[in-house]
Amino acid sequence: LWQTKPLASVLKDVCDAWSLPNAERYALQYADGRQTYITESNRRDIKNGSILRLTTSPDQEAERLYMGIQSKNVDVKTDSLKKLASLSQDITFAQEFISRNGLKQIYSIVEEGNATGEMLAHTLKAFTELMEHDFVSWENLSTVFIKKIVSYVNMNAVDASIQQLSLSILENMVPTSHLLFELVRKEVTLDRLLTHLQATNAELQLKAMALLIALLLSATDAERRNMMDYLREKNLRQFIHKNIIHSSEPLGDEMAHYLYVLQSVSLNLCEHRMKTSMDPYSQEQRDLLQSLRQTAFESESEVPTGSFSTERRRSLCAKEFRKLGFMNNSNPAEDLRRAPPGLLALDNMVYFSRNTPNAYSRFVLENSSREDKHECPFARSSIQLTLILCEILHIGEPCSETAQAFYPMFFGQDHFLEELFCICIQLVNKTWKEMRATQEDFDKVMQVVREQITRTLSLKPTSLELFKTRVNALNYSEILKLRQTERLHQEETLAVPVLELREKLKPELLELIRQQRLLHLCEGTLFRKISSRRRQDKLWYCRLSPNHKVLHYGDVEEGVQSPPIESLPEKIPVADMKMLLVGKDCPHTKEKSSGKHNKDVLELAFSIVHDMEEYCLNFIAPTRYEFCLWTDGLNVLLGKEMTSERMQTDLDVLLSMELKLRLLDLENISIPDNPPPVPKPPSNLNFCYDFSHAEQ
Repeated sequence: LWQTKPLASVLKDVCDAWSLPNAERYALQYADGRQTYITESNRRDIKNGSILRLTTSPDQEAERLYMGIQSKNVDVKTDSLKKLASLSQDITFAQEFISRNGLKQIYSIVEEGNATGEMLAHTLKAFTELMEHDFVSWENLSTVFIKKIVSYVNMNAVDASIQQLSLSILENMVPTSHLLFELVRKEVTLDRLLTHLQATNAELQLKAMALLIALLLSATDAERRNMMDYLREKNLRQFIHKNIIHSSEPLGDEMAHYLYVLQSVSLNLCEHRMKTSMDPYSQEQRDLLQSLRQTAFESESEVPTGSFSTERRRSLCAKEFRKLGFMNNSNPAEDLRRAPPGLLALDNMVYFSRNTPNAYSRFVLENSSREDKHECPFARSSIQLTLILCEILHIGEPCSETAQAFYPMFFGQDHFLEELFCICIQLVNKTWKEMRATQEDFDKVMQVVREQITRTLSLKPTSLELFKTRVNALNYSEILKLRQTERLHQEETLAVPVLELREKLKPELLELIRQQRLLHLCEGTLFRKISSRRRQDKLWYCRLSPNHKVLHYGDVEEGVQSPPIESLPEKIPVADMKMLLVGKDCPHTKEKSSGKHNKDVLELAFSIVHDMEEYCLNFIAPTRYEFCLWTDGLNVLLGKEMTSERMQTDLDVLLSMELKLRLLDLENISIPDNPPPVPKPPSNLNFCYDFSHAEQ
């Protein structure tokens, strides 16, 4: 009934019931959770059973705190700042406080530099929360204010909580403009960030890494390269490998994402070489090419060539380049005109020849002595392998906003790409021999090598040595076995009787999948809130009630695995759910403030539309697997068909298992495509046994 009346009338009725004058000075607020103020715009979000309380209106509270933070009494000022930090999460309050020029007072407290300890921490927390609402541009900040924040990062004798907040403020500031990026990069040195990274405080370490990543992503290509070179000199890779990846503490999602970005940024330094074709007129590049020939055929090159004519010398070089496996042996630079992989392929070949000369000579000379049709072309294989590695490692692709898939072995090795190439090019030669391949089989061999690499990388080996052991163990016969096993799992018997049985079994198995999806929703999932500017620490949990009537959800702290249903304050009755939206149809992927969403975020986004299609609960699933289970489960609750690719996979697996069980007695018996004809009745039934004679 109250939802039909204007909010002002509802407040007046409540105040009248309690004999409170001036109803305009009051507001309703959630008693639990984030204690958001109720407004005309969010009142429809109130669920049955929500507990509200009557409190001071946002404008009155904003005015009171605006005066309180200017108080000469330290205790009053500290308490006001503490309350301000808490209330600033609410958008209605934040609007009221900012409209009173409240941020100016925050700036003053910081710029004056008198606040310390608890008071300063509350001030910075309030500032962070107020800026989170995007009412004010970061570019409005004064240089004095920014330098003061920077000083908290740079000073040693500062409380860790203040340093964390300061690092977080700078991290949010850096992506907003190149001027702010330049200012922060100049004031906060990489050495200082490395000092924070080495802190024992995990939260401080995380915030320092977040700022480092923000600086790297906001830098130009040249600046980024210089920064990465400096970090390499300072042994950042070794520190991460020893103290973060192999720390006794488990790696959080946030840090995993930052390590993924660091890996991606580092690998993308190869993008320029990958996209640059060889210049046949560049002396430097021609010298690199010639060094490949000279290293491989050094003993042969020792033969005096002074007496050879130019034509004879050119013919000898062409022969040697042909043995090296170049397609265009008279002008091998032509093979490297294809970009990608461009000059990166040449770099990898030269690295292999210089750092593992024995393996290089063995590869080339071994194939030189084979019959022409069975020789494995080193140069052609190297060019194609470099392209395959670039695709597998996503070199040249922008960083994902949410991915966490870094390779631990990347941080355990300098020259990761080159060292990986050295292992894989020897794998090409090994696989070539196992397949007894000829030149016509080149593409087939490279396909098997790609599969060997991707399957081994999916096991997340912790070192290149372990990768080498595993990838060499995964030989061609093993790949054939795996392919056969997967094919058997995927194959469907096409005989008509079996297809009919399959259709008969389908409804029962679909019901089994529906029950599994609903059970998963009852267990619940931890979702992460994603901001337009940065990955947030904020987490929330959602689960379905055991009777499948209500969805419960609410904010939770980091580390909470499976909160009880009673601790989740928000509810959506299943009966009020109208529709499920996925991908780019979701409102949170359309919002102007959400910026450019990566493809992977769009693939994980879904929303529940409820209450007359006016309000949505927005999700971004942690994985594609969770996305499939949740969208299927919600479709079941809405009485619709399950549509995810996971549902089809699960159905196929269950059908395959059930069919095999049903057809177990028919092993090794061929099943006819059509049922056999029913025979005609016999001419007489004299073959029937007469039991009466047996009794006599």
